[in-house]
Amino acid sequence: MLLTWVASLVRQDASLVDRAWGIAFVAMAWTDVGLADAGARMLLAAVLVTTWGVRLSAHITRRNWGQGEDQRYAAMRAKHRQAFPVRSLVTVFVLQGVLAWIVALPLLGVAVSGDGPLGWLDGLGVLAWATGFGFETIGDWQLARFLGDEANRGRVLDTGLWRFSRHPNYFGDATMWWGIGILSVAAAAWWGLAGPAVMTLLIVKVSGVALTDRNMATRSRREGHAEYVARTSAFVPLPPRRTVAPPE
Repeated sequence: MLLTWVASLVRQDASLVDRAWGIAFVAMAWTDVGLADAGARMLLAAVLVTTWGVRLSAHITRRNWGQGEDQRYAAMRAKHRQAFPVRSLVTVFVLQGVLAWIVALPLLGVAVSGDGPLGWLDGLGVLAWATGFGFETIGDWQLARFLGDEANRGRVLDTGLWRFSRHPNYFGDATMWWGIGILSVAAAAWWGLAGPAVMTLLIVKVSGVALTDRNMATRSRREGHAEYVARTSAFVPLPPRRTVAPPE
């Protein structure tokens, strides 16, 4: 994160932190492998986190390429001006580095608990991770394809995974980390579950679902958005609710 902060000063773009988020976990995973007595479970956890982190960073880089600085950071830069470099270091880069370390507690749990034979809990963790990875990857792909079609301008994506959840990609992200958390439990490090718990809290209440829903509510002019919100689960994929048409 410190290296990314330096790059952001050169590029005048604090949005680089979003691209570095996934890679930060990859760095932590392989640091744990190098420092611990890495066995099959640690290597498994590192491979799963690397697959997720590289895909996420590549997706965000591709999505944001040529778009300039994100409006959140641009507004902060305009507000604080000369103090922005130091302020961004503390409130953006260091903060996200600390949060990433907390979320990655399952990796630390696996690393410090020693190695042991893989069992059914590890299989359950891999299954949860694979389910989440599928939701996040397919959800991101469906959204990118939808937004890339000019015919969909002003419309709401309510097909595919988005028919069952307004945020299937965020649901997938959280589910993947619960899968890594299960690997920590398999290593007898129950405290590692604090990581996915924090990740889920951040996604649902702070930076993911809540933030996106607020932005959509204040700026959306998409046809059928209110009806979509009324019938579709915000996070956990569920069958669409039946909605009653308002009286004429």
